[in-house]
Amino acid sequence: MKKIILTGGGTAGHITPNIALLPALKEAGFDIKYIGSKNGMEAGLIQAQNIPYDGISSGKLRRYFDLKNFSDPFRVVKGLFEAKKIIKKYSPDIVFSKGGFVSVPVVMAAAFLKIPVIIHESDITPGLANKIASKFATKICTNFPETLQYLPKNKAILTGSPIRKELLNGDKEAACKLTGFGDKPTLMIIGGSLGSVIVNTAIRKALDDILKEFNVIHICGKGNVDEKLLEKSGYLQYEYVDKELKDFFALADVVVSRAGANTICELLALRKPNLLIPLSGAASRGDQILNAESFENAGYSKVIDEETLANISLAMEISELYKNRQKYIDAMSNSDATNGVENIINLIKQYS
Repeated sequence: MKKIILTGGGTAGHITPNIALLPALKEAGFDIKYIGSKNGMEAGLIQAQNIPYDGISSGKLRRYFDLKNFSDPFRVVKGLFEAKKIIKKYSPDIVFSKGGFVSVPVVMAAAFLKIPVIIHESDITPGLANKIASKFATKICTNFPETLQYLPKNKAILTGSPIRKELLNGDKEAACKLTGFGDKPTLMIIGGSLGSVIVNTAIRKALDDILKEFNVIHICGKGNVDEKLLEKSGYLQYEYVDKELKDFFALADVVVSRAGANTICELLALRKPNLLIPLSGAASRGDQILNAESFENAGYSKVIDEETLANISLAMEISELYKNRQKYIDAMSNSDATNGVENIINLIKQYS
C-alpha cells in the first residue's frame, strides 16, 4: 500500500480541498497521514475524518512589521525538524500540500528527504507560503489558467480545484425541513471560514429589505451570531456549517460570498448565481480581488467592491442578481472548469 502525507492549514480554504481528496485517495489504496499545526483549526476538521494527525510548530511569514516576526522563524525551524522526524518515520511515497504557513516546513522536509511533493495554489497569484514551497515542489497544481504565468513552466499544471463530492449531492427537501422556510427564494451568505465583519454588518443593515424577497441562511463565522436577531423570521445564523452545507447549497437560489478561491470554485461547480464581495487590497494581498475579476469577466459572478458597500443598496443588488440568475447559470454551465479531484489524483499516482 502506498503512503501519502497531506498538509495545509490556517483557514478552511487550506483544509477542505484536502478533505475533498480523501475518498478518492482511499479508493486508490493510499494510506493517509496529515501534518498540520498543533493548535490550528485543521486538527479538529481532519481528526473528524478519522485520519491520523500530527501537529508541528508553526510560525506565520509576514510581509509587514510585527514583533512576532522575530520569534516565528524559530517556530518554523522547529517545525522543520519536527516534520522531518514524522516524515522519516512514516516514510511516505509522496506529499501533497494545500498551502498555508504550516505547510512550508513539511514541504521542505519532504524535499530534503527526496520525497516527491505536489502543491496546489488556489488563487490567481501564489501566496507567500506557496512561493517558498514551489522551490521544493515536484509539481504545482493551479485553479486558474492565469496562474500558470507566475510559476515555473516545467512544474505548473492546470488541474482545477478539488470539490467535495457530497456538495454535489445536496438534498433541497432536507434543507427545507431543517430551516422551516416557506415559498420565498433562499439567499445564502458565506463570509469565509473566519467570518467577515464587513459582510455581516452590510447584510444585517439591509436585512429588513432583503427579507421582503428572500429567506436568508447566514454563515457568519465563529463568535459572529447576533443574538438580537435570533428570533427574526426567515433569517437563520450559523457560525459554521459542515454536514448541512450540501443541503443548504441545494436550497440556495443565490449566494453572497467573499471571493476565496475554493468557495467560488464550489459555486461554479454547483452553478449558483453569486454576488462576490472580495476582501479589499488594504486588508490582504489582493488575491480575492483578482479571483472576483476573473469570475466577473467570465460571466459567472456579480462583483461589488468592499469600499462601495456603504454607498449602494445591497438589497437591490441581490434582487437584481436573482432576476438575472439564468444569465449567470448559463455562463457557468458553459464553463470548461471541472472538479479537480480526478486530475490531482492522477498526478499523485504518477509521481508516487
